[in-house]
Amino acid sequence: MAWAVLIVSGLMETVWAIALDRSAGFSRPIPSITFLVSLALSMAGLAYALRSVPVGTGYVVWVGIGAVGTALVGMAALGEPATLPRLICLLLVVAGVVGLKVFH
Repeated sequence: MAWAVLIVSGLMETVWAIALDRSAGFSRPIPSITFLVSLALSMAGLAYALRSVPVGTGYVVWVGIGAVGTALVGMAALGEPATLPRLICLLLVVAGVVGLKVFH
């Protein structure tokens, strides 16, 4: 259960990062509220998961999901470049996260 919560929390990190960008410095109410709610859910889920997942592994999985998810949304929906070197780097992040989970 903790791993499922950790994964959802990582996805919530992607949501709050995109919402933060879209909030335009907290001047737009809907993205600002989305940021606050998703941030709270993300942190609460991380806190719950870390009760049974080792902190180093849990934090890296959470950050990795959030970072890769945010980069992919940026490429797919926000016009950021999706170059081969960038995609390879994202795959390396995923490989590192998976490695830490497998070898924890």
